[in-house]
Amino acid sequence: MHDLAGGFRYLLAGQRWVLRHGRWLGFGLLPGLVSLALYAGALIGLGYGADDLTAWATPFADDWSAFWLGLFRGFLTALFFGLGLFLAVITFTAVTLLIGQPFYESLSEQVDRSEGGEVPQSGLPLWRELWISARDSVKVLGRVVLYGIGLFVLGFVPVIGQTVVPVLGFCVSGYFLTQELTSVALQRRKMELPERLVLLRSRRLLVLGFGVPLVLAFVVPLVAVFLMPGAVAGATLMARDLMRADDAPAAEAAPAGFGPPPPAFS
Repeated sequence: MHDLAGGFRYLLAGQRWVLRHGRWLGFGLLPGLVSLALYAGALIGLGYGADDLTAWATPFADDWSAFWLGLFRGFLTALFFGLGLFLAVITFTAVTLLIGQPFYESLSEQVDRSEGGEVPQSGLPLWRELWISARDSVKVLGRVVLYGIGLFVLGFVPVIGQTVVPVLGFCVSGYFLTQELTSVALQRRKMELPERLVLLRSRRLLVLGFGVPLVLAFVVPLVAVFLMPGAVAGATLMARDLMRADDAPAAEAAPAGFGPPPPAFS
């Protein structure tokens, strides 16, 4: 529980950072607005086309009575749209980070600079950074799709599909959302994707404490756009402390601005 609260504190610390540095809040909103327009169009299209998609996927039900046909296809339509929303929440961050790579890279560097100490530089040209980000995002999203398909199938199980599956969905979304956000700071520190995944797995509850509340907030339209700059700032603060904790005893790696970090897992 202490790690869960610690992750949430990093999220709040990032939002406080951008509020104290208003210029960077406005700077970081631009990529999110572009992504929001793209995803809004895609979700509206899915909303209009979900019924047709369900009918195309279930031709065997055409001869059912109107009541059972409507109930069955209505349930499937809701599942299709829920899966689309799940994938939108996950991919929104990856696409926004890709679109806004120069913006968020600069923001993350400024967070490092304001907190003191080393300000790592990748030293790579922009095209190379974009390629690495896109490549790593595809790998992460491949894992997310596998989880999403599994959760989609479990959604057909009575009771579990309506209770446990949504909770697991938010946890999976929060975990990989945090992975995408911390990649901005960790990639500048020349940490490859496998190393980043190992680092985050060592503090799963901390990662969930950061990512799950963010996913819940991202479900609300427009909120994702306004929280993205602070989420990048908070992820940078967390990445700084995780790197220090990985290189030194946990007691020496206090999160910036709010006391000692949650204890690391053994």
